[in-house]
Amino acid sequence: MKAFHPTLILGDTLTLAVVTLAGFATHGETSLTLAPRIMLRMLTSFLPLLVGWFLLAPLLGLFSAQITINPRQLWRPVYAMLLAAPLVGVLRAVMLNGIALPLFVLILGASAALGMLLWRALFLFIQHRLSLVQ
Repeated sequence: MKAFHPTLILGDTLTLAVVTLAGFATHGETSLTLAPRIMLRMLTSFLPLLVGWFLLAPLLGLFSAQITINPRQLWRPVYAMLLAAPLVGVLRAVMLNGIALPLFVLILGASAALGMLLWRALFLFIQHRLSLVQ
């Protein structure tokens, strides 16, 4: 089986970046005049997302070719992100010297899970189309 690690790692990272940007955009915090401050603040959400995701995704086989090309396994990225969300919330709270708000953790987990589901479904679709061409 072909290894998809680089593509999946890049796609996962970009997906989490888009989720982070979307979260800040919904709160109106994307002004270019405050770019340095906002970029630092975005990192306090993005970096914990990366850590949480890349700690749990391999444990659930999300970089295994047998799982990533099986449509019946699309639940795994959602499950992994929902499992990672509390860890992400705690890591973010530590970075901000604050507390992990349960509602924030729930919304972040759900939106990141949706983002991962969409990305991994797109990846699966592309892999299927490529296999038809070959």
